[in-house]
Amino acid sequence: MVPKLARRLGTADAVVVGLSAMIGAGVFAAFAPAASAAGRWLPAALALAAVVAFCNATSSARLAALYPDSGGTYVYGRRRLGPFWGYLAGWGFVVGKTASCAAMALTFGAYVAPDLARPLAVGAVVALTVLNLFGVQRSALAARLIVAFVLAVLAAVVAAGLLGGPALSAPSAPLLAQADTPWDVLQGAGLLFFAFAGYARIATLGEEVRDPRRTIPLAILLALGVTFVVYVLVALAALRVLGPARLGLSQAPLVDTVTWAGAAWLAPVVKAGAAVAALGALLALILGVSRTTFAMARERDLPSLLDAVHPVRKVPHRAELAVGVAVVALVLVADLRGAIGFSSFGVLVYYAVANACAFTLTSQEGAPPRAVPVVGLLLCAVLAFTLPMESVVAGMAVFALGAGVWALRRRRRGSPAA
Repeated sequence: MVPKLARRLGTADAVVVGLSAMIGAGVFAAFAPAASAAGRWLPAALALAAVVAFCNATSSARLAALYPDSGGTYVYGRRRLGPFWGYLAGWGFVVGKTASCAAMALTFGAYVAPDLARPLAVGAVVALTVLNLFGVQRSALAARLIVAFVLAVLAAVVAAGLLGGPALSAPSAPLLAQADTPWDVLQGAGLLFFAFAGYARIATLGEEVRDPRRTIPLAILLALGVTFVVYVLVALAALRVLGPARLGLSQAPLVDTVTWAGAAWLAPVVKAGAAVAALGALLALILGVSRTTFAMARERDLPSLLDAVHPVRKVPHRAELAVGVAVVALVLVADLRGAIGFSSFGVLVYYAVANACAFTLTSQEGAPPRAVPVVGLLLCAVLAFTLPMESVVAGMAVFALGAGVWALRRRRRGSPAA
């Protein structure tokens, strides 16, 4: 009998899981490199990233309602395009998001105590993996508390930035080359997309939500809408206080925003918010990656040892442990910038497959307007190749490795490629 996960999450829980994945450490860090690329056109880059996220979210929501199983695009790809494309999406998600887990853990450590970043990052991964092992409901409760705190911190940043005085006394910053080509805006959007990527966590929990045909699409769109509004307000506040030049050079843009807006007393609170946000993102990421790992193991695209559900807690405990071990290993050796770049590449490929799947839906199956998956697919491909060249090369190499592993396993099992 195929093991099944318990359906315990409602709409509010699913929205919170999505918010904790999106409104994570990205909002505290992504605006600086994006401003460096897009300059004064940062709001345009943010809008473009939101368009891509909306297309991806709409396609994912329609597919998740039709296939409410754990695994997200891995499942959709297998059903709509064939085993290989599903596997490729799942491979990109698991490898890319494992790197993202390491990046979030290292971000947490860097904000709490830079000299002890790696030990703290390892401790965070271990603690959150144990929390997930005790059940998805406890994880959702923790995510709810984290989201509430981070939103309160961001509200304080927005209030200080929009209501306080511009940083007239801020130290001078060298002028950055302002974006004057479409490529600059695309690069900024690609960097900002990293801060949006999180709604997939809702889809990967498809087997654990109640009434998934209604809950998943609603939760995805609600989480994305709240995130977009928050990001717009934060971007406007940071630009008003720092300007694009100072924002692009900042190592801690939101801390600098409150400091130069005349609310330096908020700086420790913002640092705490960044650390907590990183924990929230890490919690949701481990949750999502373990579910995709479990789904791939169930189809024998990953070792069958990982296809197990705890008899009491009804969670994929072996998959969660495997993901935790992999993240700890990456934390010990990873370069933060490289991990983020590679993660972005993998996620954009993952959503490109999701949009391709949505394009095959019929009206009876709840197909979105044709323009949605087409625009989503094209923009995912374009943004993926605006990332730093080393990230693109590494991403393509890892996907080629994944394709080789898939072909080898199929050959050993005597199954024809599809």
